[in-house]
Amino acid sequence: MRILHTMLRVGNLERSITFYTDVLGMTLLRQKEYPKGKFTLAFLGYGPESENPALELTYNWGKDNYEIGTGFGHIAINVEDVYKAVEQAKEKGAEVIREAGPMSAGDTILAFLKDPDGYEIELLSKTFK
Repeated sequence: MRILHTMLRVGNLERSITFYTDVLGMTLLRQKEYPKGKFTLAFLGYGPESENPALELTYNWGKDNYEIGTGFGHIAINVEDVYKAVEQAKEKGAEVIREAGPMSAGDTILAFLKDPDGYEIELLSKTFK
């Protein structure tokens, strides 16, 4: 068994695809419209879905925002250098909600961004503990 994908509902598909490709370096793997259901799916990731988990962005036509709720935490992305990744994200207009630095209860270097729909993205150093 393995994780195939995580799905997020988004209010503006193109804006979200741009965030995940330009700011976080993912690749748009596939995208398909479902006119009967009035929704579009886009799958993004860091490699082929046959070998890597993907992020599924679901755009329900005509719905431009969602409440995130209290059960969702964040998506974690492993990066080579958290400090550098945060600076690059800022240059691309990403919202940083926690600057890069050690976590309060340990020495793992991390940072948090917010995607265009308000979902939190945690950036973790390659050597996290």
